[in-house]
Order: sequence, then structure tokens, then C-alpha cells
Amino acid sequence: LGDVKVEKAAGGKTVAEIYASKATLKGTEVVVRGTVVKWNPEIMGKNWLHLRDGSGSADKGDNDLTVTTTDVVTKGSVVTVRGKLGLDRDFTSGYAYPVILEDAKVIK
Repeated sequence: LGDVKVEKAAGGKTVAEIYASKATLKGTEVVVRGTVVKWNPEIMGKNWLHLRDGSGSADKGDNDLTVTTTDVVTKGSVVTVRGKLGLDRDFTSGYAYPVILEDAKVIK
């Protein structure tokens, strides 16, 4: 989807801020707004999406946040989600995430 630039949600964090503060945010509810750049429905009973908001960089690996939800979104849409931040989650088969927002709800 090329360059993405999304304004931070009120009371929320940017994707890069979540990565930068991941140790203190672990296990807490986090709000983030971003563009859905990848959408994989119904895997392990959840929908998986990747959000980008224009913060962070691909070189540092802090520009893309994986989110799991039961809500349905579309690739290319801008959404605000709230979920619990998990660290170093390994779902086997090569699916490991150093940072992931789990059981998120789309709030806007």
C-alpha cells in the first residue's frame, strides 16, 4: 500500500511508540490507529491484520503491528483498535511475533 500516514488516536500510541515502550506496555490495553496493510481471516479462530501508521521504519522493524481480532476489517481501511499487548508470542510453524496486539476490538 506504499507510504502510510495516519494520525495517532486520542489517548493512543503510534506503532513505533508501542515498540519503543513494549516492556512497560506488556499485558496492558493499548489503543492504536493505523491502515490495514494485510488481512488474513479465520486463522486459529481469529482474524489477523497488520497495521501501519507511518511511524517507525522497516529497517528497525518497528513500523508494522500484528493484531488479532474477531472483528472484520478490510485491507486499506483505517481502523482504531484496542487490545492487550503481548511480547514474544510463538504460534509455531514460523509464526512468531516479538510484539502483538491480541484479542483486539475495533473501536472506530
